Amino acid sequence: MVGQSARRRVVTGANIAAQTLGIHVGLPATQAHALVPELIAHDAEPEEDIAGLGRLAIWALKRYVPIVAAEPPAGLMLDATGADHLHGGPEAMLADLLRRLTDIGIAARTAMAGSYGAAHALARYGGAERLVVAAGGEAAAIGALPLCALRLDADTVASLNRLGFETIAELDATPRPPLALRFGSMVGKRLDQAHGRIAEPVDPIKAPELIDVIQRFAEPIAAPETLARYTTKLVGLLCDRLEEAGVGARKLDLQFHRVDARVQYIRAGTAKPTRDKSGLTRLLCDRIETIDPGYGIEIMILTAPSIEVLGLQTISSLGDKPAPDIGALVDILGNRVGEERLYRIAAKPSDVPERSVTRVPAMAEPTELRWPLNWPRPTRLLGRPEPIETIALLPDHPPVQFTWRGVRRRVKRADGPERIYGEWVVSDAEMLGVRDYFLVEDETGARFWIFRNGDGEDEATGKQTWFMQGLFG
Repeated sequence: MVGQSARRRVVTGANIAAQTLGIHVGLPATQAHALVPELIAHDAEPEEDIAGLGRLAIWALKRYVPIVAAEPPAGLMLDATGADHLHGGPEAMLADLLRRLTDIGIAARTAMAGSYGAAHALARYGGAERLVVAAGGEAAAIGALPLCALRLDADTVASLNRLGFETIAELDATPRPPLALRFGSMVGKRLDQAHGRIAEPVDPIKAPELIDVIQRFAEPIAAPETLARYTTKLVGLLCDRLEEAGVGARKLDLQFHRVDARVQYIRAGTAKPTRDKSGLTRLLCDRIETIDPGYGIEIMILTAPSIEVLGLQTISSLGDKPAPDIGALVDILGNRVGEERLYRIAAKPSDVPERSVTRVPAMAEPTELRWPLNWPRPTRLLGRPEPIETIALLPDHPPVQFTWRGVRRRVKRADGPERIYGEWVVSDAEMLGVRDYFLVEDETGARFWIFRNGDGEDEATGKQTWFMQGLFG
């Protein structure tokens, strides 16, 4: 990207390929074109970039964490404290975030650390696409990074470099008084923020359509019972607001603003939209013990960052027993182990067995797809077929014995073959592919689902090797 700076045009953004060729932010556009004559340069659109970053921040707010701040021109700050477990942990959360950004054409680098300053530095100068620093490891993680990673102005960094300081570790090992005398308090402040010694306030965004309720206290509160009591009150007020809007909550964020300006929060998700006061209260109160009130809580804010339309529902017909509702149980389990780890198995349109199943949310609506009923399917389907050694007559006979995972089994009964053809729309290699499946039972009564890769005659249909696909019972 090329934009105007004073009276000249300079590079305002460069992708990794351009950086590899020596192009960096601040380089005059004429020099960039001289370095790479075939360089493709686009005019910078800072207003559109800021608007797009704001939309991205709101998306992250609704999907991942309740506190998100935009850091123009190209950064986001996500406070994942107490929320990463809902996404399978820090590594899984960052991996999911990167995958979704990549899917929409956005290249990104992420880092998670105990302080915003350390995460900011590692995401931009750590050199890895995804980094997670354990609590207390910030000093070691950022020690070798350059001084510009501390968010100091360019003049200060240049002056420190002239004095011989190159890395954060070298600067942190220097006595503070001489640095403060020459450069002011900002150098020490940035060091303390990066190492988590002092808090760093952020300006979180707020979605315009967000439904929230606020409770302010004349005197700070700290007792868990008091926090639970006001949580119940806030849930009641929020549910009334949700009912007025005709919607139900899919996510709740309960923020606790402490007197020392720190913010802690609880995030709870639901499997389907709801405004059940008792259920939502239980989800939030179950995690109040994770909140450290410090010297006291002065403000509590309950928001619903994710909502869906919730209309009237028929409970049951006259004389019929109401269907059991396991939504509350799913919500409790999902908030304890993570929503991504709770799912159901559903049919998927594919003839190839290992492709015919997919994961769906625990409370997803039933699908109309069904597995074939004319041939039985195993209760346990292996994620990937495993090779087995067999003795069998070709082309249509089942094995008389097979060896799987080092155990030899003699076949007493068998049924088949059931022929399944390859899916040429998925892969050209499957154009002529054939699988012949057999249901076999060994001398112990155990039943297995095995197949031969090929029709038993033509090598073009497969290599005539045998595989284990699944187990019955």
